Amino acid sequence: MSYGEPVNDSHPAPRPAAAPSRRKDARRNQETLLDAAATVFVAKGVDAPVRDIAAEAGVGLGTIYRHFPTRADLVIAVYRHQIEACAEAGPELLAAGPAPYDALRRWIDLFVDFLVTKHGLAAVLQPGNADFEALHAHFLDRLVPVCAALLDAAADEIHSDLTAYELMRAVGNLCIGADTDPRYDARRMVGLLVAGLRRPRG
Repeated sequence: MSYGEPVNDSHPAPRPAAAPSRRKDARRNQETLLDAAATVFVAKGVDAPVRDIAAEAGVGLGTIYRHFPTRADLVIAVYRHQIEACAEAGPELLAAGPAPYDALRRWIDLFVDFLVTKHGLAAVLQPGNADFEALHAHFLDRLVPVCAALLDAAADEIHSDLTAYELMRAVGNLCIGADTDPRYDARRMVGLLVAGLRRPRG
């Protein structure tokens, strides 16, 4: 599935970068592009014009097409980028303190944001599609261990024997439809779920 938009890009094609600093710059530029795409997707959905993404990232249309030839390629890349950000946040929150339970609660908040703001991924990739299956597997491979580490760290503060997969599945179920129903506050419901994990302070 292509973008269906004409390319009018005055930016020259970048030369291959061999030096480590060039590769680091290229990765940083791609992350900037993916962050911009995620911002536009949250605001306008995955069908947003690619020119809006280019404007948000401060690049030409051709730069986006060279990295991501189709819209599905871009959506997959954004989704994987968000998975990585969510995975990396777990250890960072634990290190920041003040307590493992607080890190778990804050991570679940990030996980809810991630789930609620996918905005139309299913319209681009349907279950049964090989790309969708690979992405779902990556989602579980990266995030279940992070959630498990947070639960283990908070073991003295919580009284639940939930597995990480069960907790993530429960949170995911509470988030279904939250982006389309203004009467439903998924974050409030998930907050009640996570609060119920905590041992009473005595």
